Order: sequence, then C-alpha cells, then structure tokens
Amino acid sequence: MITQELAVPEILQQQQQFFSSGKTKDIAFRLTQLRNLKQAVLDNKDEIIDALKADLNKPTFESYLTEIGVIKEIDYAIKNLKNWSKPKKVATPLEQLPGSAFIYPEPLGLVLIIAPWNYPFYLTISPLVGAIAAGNCAIVKPSEISQHTSSIIAKIFAKTFDTAYISVVEGGVETSQQLLQQKFDRIFFTGGTAIGKIVMEAAAKNLTPVTLELGGKSPCIIDSDINIEYTARRVVWGKFLNAGQTCIAPDYLLVNQNIKKPLIDSMKNCVREFYGDDPEKSPDFARIINQKQFNRLGELLKSGEIILGGKTNPETFYIAPTLIDKISLDSPIMQEEIFGPILPIIEYNNLEEAISFVNSQPKPLALYFFSKNQEYQQQILQKTSSGGVCINDTIMQIGVTELPFGGVGNSGIGSYHGKASFDTFSHQKSVLKKSFLLDIKVRYAPYLGKLDLLKKIVG
Repeated sequence: MITQELAVPEILQQQQQFFSSGKTKDIAFRLTQLRNLKQAVLDNKDEIIDALKADLNKPTFESYLTEIGVIKEIDYAIKNLKNWSKPKKVATPLEQLPGSAFIYPEPLGLVLIIAPWNYPFYLTISPLVGAIAAGNCAIVKPSEISQHTSSIIAKIFAKTFDTAYISVVEGGVETSQQLLQQKFDRIFFTGGTAIGKIVMEAAAKNLTPVTLELGGKSPCIIDSDINIEYTARRVVWGKFLNAGQTCIAPDYLLVNQNIKKPLIDSMKNCVREFYGDDPEKSPDFARIINQKQFNRLGELLKSGEIILGGKTNPETFYIAPTLIDKISLDSPIMQEEIFGPILPIIEYNNLEEAISFVNSQPKPLALYFFSKNQEYQQQILQKTSSGGVCINDTIMQIGVTELPFGGVGNSGIGSYHGKASFDTFSHQKSVLKKSFLLDIKVRYAPYLGKLDLLKKIVG
C-alpha cells in the first residue's frame, strides 16, 4: 500500500524513465510481457479464486467463467499484436503524388487503470492487456472494497513485473485522489457514473484523455413471440450472476402483457432449478460486497410487490434472487442502477411504448431484446441508443472479443476488448512521405493563371 506522499510521483518518475528507454516499443518485449501475464494468472488461479470467494462468495465456476477467463483476451492479443502494430497504408490523392500515407500506432506513454470491485480481477487485467499490447507503462489501482483480490493482484504483479514498468498502488479514496492529481497519458476507469464524473473532472485539469466504463439501468425488453423457457433461463442467469453485481446485468424487464404471467412462472422455476428452494444454501449464489451496498439494496426491496425472494441476511450480506411486480416508474428502484439480485418487472402493451420508455431514460450500457420477430429486432436497433445490444440472450455479448465494449452518454466514454483495447491505449500517428523525384509547381506563388486548374482539382 502507498503510504508516503511522494511514493506515487516517484513511481511515475521511474516509469517515465522506463518508457523513455524505448523498451516498450519493441513488439517482442510486449509479447513477452503478455505471456508473463498469462502465466501469472495460470500459476495463481487458486489464490485468485480464494480471494474472490472471500470478497464476494463468488462460486468457483463463475470465477473461472468471468475472471480467470481473461486468459482468452490475453491469447487473442498475443495472436494479433504483430498485425495490430503494423503501419497501415492509406490511399494518397493524385495531387499528393509522388508520395505515400501511413497510420503508425504508437504507445501513449504512462496510463492509469482504476478497477472496480464487482469483477475485481477481470476488470483489472482486461484493460491492462490493451495497455501492454499497445506498449505503455501502467499504474494499476485495484478497488480497496474487494480487499482480498486487491492484495493478490499486488502480490502477483510484484513477482511478475518491474515496478518501473507496471506497478500496483493499493489504497482507498485518498490514494485515488493522489493518483488523479498526477499527469497521465490516459486514465481508464471502470465504476459508477458519479465517480466517473469526478475522474473526468480531475483528468481535465491535466488535459488527460479518459476512457470511462460506467453502467446505468440496462433494460431487457421481452416480446410475446419468444421461446419462454429459453428466455426465462437466460434472463435469470444474466440477472443473478454474481448476485446481480454486473454492470451489464438486466436492470429491469419490460414485458409484453400477453406473455407476462407464463414468463414469470418460468422464471420462478429457473430460480429454483439454479439455486434450489433456499438459494442462501446454494454454493452457486454470490453475496453482496459490503454493508453499504447491502443496506442500499435493502431499501430498494421496499418498492413494489415481491413475488419471489426478498429474504435477506445482514450477517452474510445475503439477498435472495428477487422478482418484484407492480413497480411505479417513479419509485426509487427505477431511479438508480440496482446492481444487485433484484429484478423489477414492468408490463407494456406494444413495442413502441417500450421503446418510448427506454428512450426517455439515460442511454444504457446494454440493451436486451427477446423476440423471434426480425422486424421488431430491426426497430430496436434503429430506434434506441445504447452501448451495445444483445438479442435473445443476456451478458454473452461481452464474450465476443472482436466486439468493442463500451458505453454511450451516461453509460461511458470509449471502448475496449480485442483490437479496441489496443486502439484505446494507442495514438494513431498520421505520416505522409513525399519523394524528391518530382515537384509540381502549381501550389506555389505566384498564383496568376492557376485558379481554374485548382477549381478542377477541388471540384
């Protein structure tokens, strides 16, 4: 943990010297560091899983799927890095001949990655993959709320990387504030919108570009033309994964009134199938991260009519998978991102009504739509705006590495995953190369008699 006031500036000074040495610009160096990162995850996966269990009671299966699974992103970067980093030739207009134009990806320099507590390992490592691939030095700030995972990340990185290259800084709010006072070449923040605004304000003082991966209330619209069993299963899994503490979890359902009752019945069956008659005893259901979040969610349980779940245990921060009906649109549960295992259900009469409601809210990070009707699918894509859309499933869009992941409006700025991560942490340098073989004089003064020719060129 950083305790001395000068520790962060000293780390930055060391990293500036390391970056200035040019080591990180070497593709072979970057590939070696990515392979070292992958091996570190593999060598320490049991300790990582134990830490996630201690922080969130995260089931081992979910830890592999949603945290250790970052290995796939590392492999993808290793496979594609040489191609990503090559200069790309672009078309050169006739009047620029003889000459050629290129785009050279180059590293930004020193970057800061601030990670959240809900997927504390994956959401630390995933952006770092892009930072390493692009050739940067990095300071990583894990969330102090998920303290066990923060500790294991610090331990792993200390063994794997030179601190002058990649360094972990642990600590609370004061540490974050100290980091945000420094000059970086990019800040990458994952967390809530309120803190995202603070990060952006601090970055503006140094003209530091930011990537903000935030969240919001991701709607899930369910048409009547569906496979009820599959829809119920996919919604229940996506909502209650990690006890609902997922930035792209379905936040609320908008359900066609004609399908509402059979869908709810099927969802209830799925909850029992997944977690048993008493989910508190299930080894497959996580817990709320801390007392603060538990108390906040407890207040949201007072909204509407609980039709499944609602049970809580303050000693273990347990909140049962909960379905709530008869929700008022101005109730507290509809005013903030839920970020827990509580799912409000709202019925609608026609698709235009559902679309209108979604468009009246801030743009979400994800939007889910279940329907066999391809015309309706196209309407959703054309008439709504969100960070991403997943049709007939939930959460799984994040598993497609080739798809950039990010928000729009209040749900975020910028994107990452796959090549998008490399691009986020790179500067695309434009380069024009001219030859001495020929020098056409039309552009030089005096301009007399040349205007007609220029007009033909310009069009």
